[in-house]
Amino acid sequence: MTWPARSRRTVLVATLAAAVLLTGSGCSSGADEQRGPEWKKGAGATETAAYMKVDVPAGATEVKGAVKLVPQDAVQLLTFVTTPKEAEALGRQFEGQGPLIVRPAQSAEPTTDPSFAHLGTSEPESLTGLRWAGVCPPCVKDQRRKHMQWIEIYLQKLDADHTRVYLRAW
Repeated sequence: MTWPARSRRTVLVATLAAAVLLTGSGCSSGADEQRGPEWKKGAGATETAAYMKVDVPAGATEVKGAVKLVPQDAVQLLTFVTTPKEAEALGRQFEGQGPLIVRPAQSAEPTTDPSFAHLGTSEPESLTGLRWAGVCPPCVKDQRRKHMQWIEIYLQKLDADHTRVYLRAW
């Protein structure tokens, strides 16, 4: 069976158009992958604390925040140093169905996709002795944070008077 010339041209044009679409928008170039994460300009601790519905304690120091833009989402990051009492009170908000737990370090190596390093701190997953809690706010009917899929907190005891708080939400 032979196709008329017009039909062959239509099939050829459709095939070429599909190929252009697949290579032009569906695949990433090596340059895109090497560029690294993108960060929302102007986003800081005030914006991330508001998104997370977290009150940063008045005496907190080293308060930093950022919004990491990832495909189809944004990861909100917030870190600060406060008193152990303030950190514990904040931690209880994210316990979900259980208390904060000590999590072992996942890796001594820096993560391949650093987040908190952007804020000048260590990645909490790489540190030992941190206490952690994570929760899906809609799953536990947290109406204040129902717009989030997940929020987690890490508490790092620095000394008797200081605890570093790491918060990550999306």
